This record gives sequence, structure tokens and C-alpha cells, in this order.
Amino acid sequence: MRRQDFLDWADQYMRGELSKEDQIAFEEYCKEHPEITVLLEEHTSFLKLWKDTEERKALRLALAKEGKNIKSNSSLFSSQKILSLWSRLQINAAVAATVALVSVFSTLWLTGYFTNIKKATTDYSALRREMNSVKRNVNEQNKVIRDINNNKTKNTTPIHFGATGFMLTKDGYVVTNNHVINGADSVHLQNSKGQSFRAKIVYSDAIKDLAILHIDDTGFKPLKNVPYTFKKQKSELGEDIYTIGFPRDEAVYGQGYLSSNTGYVGDTIAYQISIPVNPGNSGGPVLDNQGNIIGIISGKQKGIDGAAFAIKTKELIETLNRIPADSLKGNIVLNNKNTLANLPRTEQIKKLQDYIYIVKVF
Repeated sequence: MRRQDFLDWADQYMRGELSKEDQIAFEEYCKEHPEITVLLEEHTSFLKLWKDTEERKALRLALAKEGKNIKSNSSLFSSQKILSLWSRLQINAAVAATVALVSVFSTLWLTGYFTNIKKATTDYSALRREMNSVKRNVNEQNKVIRDINNNKTKNTTPIHFGATGFMLTKDGYVVTNNHVINGADSVHLQNSKGQSFRAKIVYSDAIKDLAILHIDDTGFKPLKNVPYTFKKQKSELGEDIYTIGFPRDEAVYGQGYLSSNTGYVGDTIAYQISIPVNPGNSGGPVLDNQGNIIGIISGKQKGIDGAAFAIKTKELIETLNRIPADSLKGNIVLNNKNTLANLPRTEQIKKLQDYIYIVKVF
């Protein structure tokens, strides 16, 4: 069922316009589809807030009307005073209604009704590769137990998890997700040759779930210009797309199509993509057939195979423009020459692998 069809049905149910059989059908539908509970609760809150606003508006209009009819009744002095203050401030019903509407929609925006930036943890999953961390934790515990039994002491290896990032510029600027590096003590990037480089967090945006890194390591040598470009225009539904990421310690290719121009629960900063993704794909690039970057993988919807989400490239570019100049070593200038466009997919992938990294967070 489309989102709008369900909301129309819910409105009829709450207004008591449904027959008894239809009411039962609606309640059974809600029980069978628990994933719509969040949508129904948000819609109900919206309607209540709207109703409260309309009641306040009606009260103000009633007070204004009453004040115009009162001329010399001292017992109603407070109403006259209110009317006088409104007159001096030149507040009319239209302005009050506008203020009320702005208040309503600002509240809904901040609470995430429209963008749902704060993802519902029951349905949405960020793709940090925590299994790696769990595995290492278990291994370290086993080592400690063996050392105790053998009366030995050893230094333990720091626990870490991995994700994906890719080059923005040849001189070492890399993008990944904010949830990947959040709380990190240190970040390292490992390339397809197994070389590891220390990276510095330059800028992060928790709302858009983006983080900009810079390779800050004397062992790093600038590469050739990145072979892909960054698409600013909206991509089309059904468009063939693919990604390369690190759900394990070697690159994994995935392909699919763009299934929606909005992300989780209508989030406008992201696409929904039909590509199977796993923990570790976070921060990976999403490309079209011509080798243009159209998004950055950020998460998936639990319980639905192939329903993943990618932050739009337009949001990445806006984030780059907000980075303070004193945080950068020169400007971040994105490549405008695509050398992947006329290559077969296998050749595109070969050229891409030098520019995609495992992000290891300690």
C-alpha cells in the first residue's frame, strides 16, 4: 500500500467514517504490518498538534471579536487590554495563522517527521562491521585466559571494526559515513595492495551521516586523478547502479537498481537502492553505468532484503562547501573528467579499486 493511501485510510478510521467491517480490516492490517506503527504514531501526533493549533487560533479570534463589542465594561478590562495590545502590535488573524503554521512545521521538522534523520532503530540499521569487533574481542579474551593459565602476560591488540571509504581527490581526501568514525581514537585506511595509512578526521556531519578524512601519513603518495565524477543531478528510477565495498577484508562487488528517489521513511537526502549490502559496506560509493558517483551507502532497512540507502552526491557537495577553510590543506576540487564512461564494467572495477579503502577504526 502506498504511504498516502494508508494515511487516507487512517484518517477515515480516526474520524469514524469506516463501517464496522472496515474498522476491523484496518486494525488487522496494522497488526500484520508492525513496520507502519512509527508512521501511524507520527501521523496521529501531527493531527493532534494541528488540532491544538486550530483551537488556539479560534480562541484568539473569539477574544478579538469579543473585544470589539466591549466599550465600557470594567469587569472585562483584561479583554480590552488584550485587544489594545494586539492593535498596537498590528497582529491580525492571518499573521497569527502563519506563525502557528511555521511553529507546527518547524516542530515536525525538528522531530524528524519529514526527514526522519534520526533513524528508527527497529527498522533501520547502520552498516558498521561490528562482527569484526566481536570476533577480535572473543579472540582477545581467549588469549587472556590462555595467558592466565600459562602464567604469561601479553599485550593485547586494540579492538577495531572496518567499513568503506573512497577518494574525493588524488591528494588524499576521502569520504565515509559519520557513524563509522564517531568516537574513534584513530582511523587508518587500507588500500587494495594491503598498504595502511593513518588518516585525520577533517569534518563530520551527523545529520547527513558524512565524514571527510585526509590521509596524514608520510608513506602516502598522491595518486593519478580519480577516474570518476560526482553527479549533481537527480538519478532516474530503475537506473542500473553498482557498488564496491568491504563487508570482508577484500573488495566485494554488488549491482542493482535505484528503487526510490527518497530514503528511509521519505528521507529526501538519500536514495533507496536495490543492492544487497552488509556490515562493512558503509561509506562505499554507488555508481551509475557511466562511472558517475551518485551516492554513498549509509544503511539498510531491517527485514527487507535489498532495501538499502545511499546519501545523495548533492548532499556530499553541500557538506564539502561548509568545511572551514582553515581545516583544509588547500581546496577540495572534485574531478570533472570521467575516464570510466566508455569502459566495460570489469575494466571500470579494475580502475576503481585503487581509490576505494577499508576504513579501520580503533
